[in-house]
Amino acid sequence: MAQITKDMTIGEILNTNPNVAPILMEAGMHCLGCPSAQAESLEEAAMVHGMDINDLMAKIEAL
Repeated sequence: MAQITKDMTIGEILNTNPNVAPILMEAGMHCLGCPSAQAESLEEAAMVHGMDINDLMAKIEAL
């Protein structure tokens, strides 16, 4: 499976591994299908939602 990075868009991440969706939803990113999810990187989305990108990446990597 391809590695997920913080520079990928949420859309790219979900295309790479749809099992990441519950982690993002639990973190508060409830609009996974919105236009921003196709344009923002995971790092940008984490910043907008007030999340620590390193904590979020650790959860994704643990998947």
